[in-house]
Amino acid sequence: MPRTTSPTTTETTGATETAATATATAETDTADTAAAAASSDSSGSSDSLGSLSWEELVTSALLGTDRRPPTPRGGPVPADAAAALLDAAALHTVRQRAGLLPAVPEARPEPAAPDPRPALPEAARHRLAHLLADRAAPSGGGRRGAAPDLTELIPQWLATANRRGFRAPAALLPPLLDAARARTDLRPQALAFAGPRGLWLAGLNPDWKFALRGAANGALHHDITDPEAVGRLWEEGLFAERVALLDAVRAQDPAAALALLSTTWSAERAEDRLMFLDSLRSGLGGDDEPFLERALSDRSRNVRATAAELLSALPESALAGRMAARATSCVNPDRTGDSTAIAVEAPHECDAGMQRDGVAAVPPTGRGERSWWLGQLVEATPLGVWEERFGGRTAEEVVALPVADDWAGELHAAWCRAAVRQRNPQWARALLGRPSAPPASGPGTASIAERSKLLAILDQAERASWVAEFIAAHGLSEAFQLLGVCTVPWAGPLGRAVVDALDIARDGGSYPWSFSGVMGLAERCLDPAEADRLEVLTAAQDEQEGASPGAGGYWSEAFQRLVSTLRLRAAMEAELMS
Repeated sequence: MPRTTSPTTTETTGATETAATATATAETDTADTAAAAASSDSSGSSDSLGSLSWEELVTSALLGTDRRPPTPRGGPVPADAAAALLDAAALHTVRQRAGLLPAVPEARPEPAAPDPRPALPEAARHRLAHLLADRAAPSGGGRRGAAPDLTELIPQWLATANRRGFRAPAALLPPLLDAARARTDLRPQALAFAGPRGLWLAGLNPDWKFALRGAANGALHHDITDPEAVGRLWEEGLFAERVALLDAVRAQDPAAALALLSTTWSAERAEDRLMFLDSLRSGLGGDDEPFLERALSDRSRNVRATAAELLSALPESALAGRMAARATSCVNPDRTGDSTAIAVEAPHECDAGMQRDGVAAVPPTGRGERSWWLGQLVEATPLGVWEERFGGRTAEEVVALPVADDWAGELHAAWCRAAVRQRNPQWARALLGRPSAPPASGPGTASIAERSKLLAILDQAERASWVAEFIAAHGLSEAFQLLGVCTVPWAGPLGRAVVDALDIARDGGSYPWSFSGVMGLAERCLDPAEADRLEVLTAAQDEQEGASPGAGGYWSEAFQRLVSTLRLRAAMEAELMS
């Protein structure tokens, strides 16, 4: 018999692998066939919706496929509308991505100008980061507690850093610009601290475009030594750049600035002419009079009014003379026996000449025409005219004269505006009166708003002394607006007067909320050296009979916050000096 041979091990293994491969291939083909069928169904559904726009698909998704099924134009509603909607959205997305073209790269921005100022000390840098982070943190609202309000310390920190001449850390420029965007009161100091890097960064982010507008307030510094570059920037620059340029030239050479403005004046927009005209306040002098006289005939009422205001601040100007002639025909000495009073006859009309010189013909609601015209005439008259008109009397003596027919309030208010416009400290003192006198009983003005403006004319020491005496005599109820014009930190007598008045209010048993404005000012304006002296006021007092419930605890908390804030301010100062 022939011998039979059994397969070798290698042959057996190969046969097994071949069989397995065949089986796997068959299974795969079966699965692919099923998947292809399913894909064909889905593809057909999504293709049928391909004519729908993306907006139509979004509408169906928002309203729901039950209310707005994704129906193709001229086609039936899909059996599974939700699945068809998703398939069609996926198809749209793929088409959109496939059709994207690579963007053309833009040129890299020019690097920021160098900032030669020294870097912040490390402790001060950490402090600024903490202040800016606290500003961005959500506020819990409600009762403040005894902790300092860090957000309110940012303006003082920036002012001190700018006085020391430090530059802003590059990493903190974005949160600094965000803070300035949220608070307009921070912008001048924040932009000065940010320097050229901050302006460069603001030019790359539309959210910070305010910084480019704010550059007109001094944040942009232009080289004005090159006449050709100055002329080119004046002709081609952005509005903020042109205002900044005009301010820079005006500070160095007022006549050159006026000549620059004259080259394009007639072609400027009315709102731009008004801003440019306002730049002439700096260095205002007699050489500006011819230009301002021409501006009295401007098409814009606001431009005419500003030109008239500037001319009235020049005592030797022709407009000041014309207004003085009109005013002195209305306000005259009335001598009866040995006494002198002031007689007033308000104008009966506002003629074309008065209107050209800046007198507004239509009064505000509630004001009489004649008193409105009179006030404008007196306001624009040089104050020295009245001293001559009343026989060489001083400002204080003129203000003390009785005024006939209840015209005193109108006349004194006009003199107040004139003193502010002409920056006349003698008339400001006369119209303020004695700080200890009851406001309504003496000569001058009783208006707190007018007094705050008059105080701003006086030097810092005299201002603080006057307000300190006012607080000692009348308390804090009307002092908030007056305190706002005093220089920070408050001088010793003024600070002590404020603290003594707060202590008296606490002893009276009232809630500190009535004085929250003054307390907030004290936190920012008191000399930090006063913290130790105020420590005794942080202790809670026993409830007094008739006092508001819990007032003692609230006062203790308020004084604790005040002391903590003063000590924190002292630490900030020390960090910026190291």
